Amino acid sequence: MGVTAMLALPLLLLGISGLLFIYQEVSRLWSKSAVQNKAVVITDAISGLGKECARVFHTGGARLVLCGKNWERLQSLHEALISVADPSKQTFTPKLVLLDLSDVSCVQDVAKEILDCYGCVDILIHNASVKGKGPAHKISLELDKKIMDANYFGPITLTKALLPNMISRRTGQIVLVNNIQGRLGVPFRTAYAASKHAALGFFDCLRAEVEEFDVVVSTVSPTFIRSYHVEPGQGNWEASVWKFFFRKLTYGAHPVDVAEEVMRTVRRKKQEVFLANPIPRAAVYIRTFFPEFFFAVVACGVKEKLSVPEEG
Repeated sequence: MGVTAMLALPLLLLGISGLLFIYQEVSRLWSKSAVQNKAVVITDAISGLGKECARVFHTGGARLVLCGKNWERLQSLHEALISVADPSKQTFTPKLVLLDLSDVSCVQDVAKEILDCYGCVDILIHNASVKGKGPAHKISLELDKKIMDANYFGPITLTKALLPNMISRRTGQIVLVNNIQGRLGVPFRTAYAASKHAALGFFDCLRAEVEEFDVVVSTVSPTFIRSYHVEPGQGNWEASVWKFFFRKLTYGAHPVDVAEEVMRTVRRKKQEVFLANPIPRAAVYIRTFFPEFFFAVVACGVKEKLSVPEEG
């Protein structure tokens, strides 16, 4: 009896592990089949996340339209995708479109070029983003406008240009890769946070408007997306309430993980995804239900930051 009991636990764990493995493999294959032959547009495909999204959707058999503002880097991505394509699986040669969302005046014309690639758009992934950092009174209005154009006016202009095609076909999905700063404001990121709040508000409203046309609007919001090679340092955190509250336990999501989540979001047609560790999740909760405490913590962190002399 004792030996049987001792063997039961390892066998149970082995069985659970096997079932989890099978579930993950089935889920992965299901995810890829969901985008087979779909026309998928990815903005800023030359960024870290854009490349990973391109890889995941290309492997899944999507007909990609890769957009970016640097033609040489787009061509490099194109060659990389072609070189690793599996001959035994059906894949399509990606099409390349030069697009700078911060130049709103050109977006309408580029949208026509995008539609000409395959005659339709099934999935539009908004990945482009411009960041800015500094005290509000030291950031020029020109930079504020550039950030708002790239993060808000550019994406909604492209969306409005491609949306009639989805509505007329009564199918489609729009995925906005946003940020935690679309939910709460972070000091020294006024323009960036404002643009992310605006984008989230627009697509939340749009979701309800287009539901009757079977068009799905999804938002994927990580805390932030770290670079491939940046790992959290050890023992080098400043004694700051702000850094502990928002950074110490949140190292950001890896581009590969976010790309896989974007694929799952498309497959499951999820409306909203929040990729965050417990600390930023708690911050959003506190901001909603205990705003005065949240503002006090943020103000304390800002005062500590301003009291530390800057290097250089």
